[in-house]
Amino acid sequence: MRAATEMIHGTEGVSREAEPLTLPIYETTTFVFESAEQVKAYNAGRSQRFLYTRYGNPTVAAVEQTIAGLEGAEGALLFSSGMAATATALLALLQSGDEVICSSAIYGGTLHLLADLFPRYGIKPRFASIEDLARPEALLGPSTRVVWFESPINPTLRCVDVAPIAAACRARRVISIIDNTFASPMNQQPIPLGVDLVMHSVTKYLNGHSDVTAGAIAGSRPLLQQLEQARRLLGTILDPHAAYAIGRGLKTLAVRMERHNSNALAVARWLEKDSRVARVYYPGLPSHPDHALAARQMRGFGGMLCVDVGGGQERAERFFDRLKVIKRAASLGGVESLCSLPVLTSQWGHSDAQLAEAGVTRSMVRLSIGLEDPQDLIEDLDQALGQ
Repeated sequence: MRAATEMIHGTEGVSREAEPLTLPIYETTTFVFESAEQVKAYNAGRSQRFLYTRYGNPTVAAVEQTIAGLEGAEGALLFSSGMAATATALLALLQSGDEVICSSAIYGGTLHLLADLFPRYGIKPRFASIEDLARPEALLGPSTRVVWFESPINPTLRCVDVAPIAAACRARRVISIIDNTFASPMNQQPIPLGVDLVMHSVTKYLNGHSDVTAGAIAGSRPLLQQLEQARRLLGTILDPHAAYAIGRGLKTLAVRMERHNSNALAVARWLEKDSRVARVYYPGLPSHPDHALAARQMRGFGGMLCVDVGGGQERAERFFDRLKVIKRAASLGGVESLCSLPVLTSQWGHSDAQLAEAGVTRSMVRLSIGLEDPQDLIEDLDQALGQ
């Protein structure tokens, strides 16, 4: 080959003699076939080869397999964000005239997707209270195709009894989907409880280092095939470099969640005893309204807690501004402790009626407890609460 050709083709491919210890990054848009017959076999579904990274990628597929194993699912799909996972799944499963029932206490992005965007395409959302979800048989209607809910719920940490919802949906051939982000697979596995699909904002605990935006859906192969076709068309698959970072983060998920769980419980117990706090929401506290339910269906209570500091939004903002160790930032699930005000982030733009329906007050503060020394976090909260 001449120089120009050699520079392009001289370093192609992989070494057959190298067996890497860690997951390689297949940062390539397309994959090489040896013959037309191989392409035909791929198109017919008779091949495990890869064609194009928008369709699938070895790095992405390896991490999907890990997530499926964590959730006890037949498979999983990775997406470019949690919202990409949510939107792709619902667009794959719903059509004009269908109804989707969603918990009214839900992540704000999910609420606005269903309430503001989907009705333009004839998809009808119906929002249900926690009390409604406790009676799922009475909740499902003739046009209901999907039930979407969280447990624990953002930001109040209320918990929903997963198994009865899943059973009611199965009996009516309605697809149940749970957002399992707050719990993580280490603390809660909804698929053995009967749920059809499990969604994660992988940005949070699964990645764990606040440096990748991603989403995932885990579940049965027949349902995932529908989602995979939609993902191809919408182009919402995750980039392989980001998938590699998630695969690396997953290696420490078990030990990270142990520390998240213990740190959050220590902080919640301290806050509950402080008279400067109106209320603490953490499923690991016996005072939490769903403590018994959480203890039954979860193995740990997670790193998220919510505090109502009282005094309205002004006092919550004053507390927020005084923090020193805990960072003022949205998101959650990283090694760093973060604080956000729900009315300025996840519930931004909600009306007073929507806030009330979600059980959110303007004096609430959401804490994502990280992996620092818990005493440093407690001392920071102490000084931020003031006199």
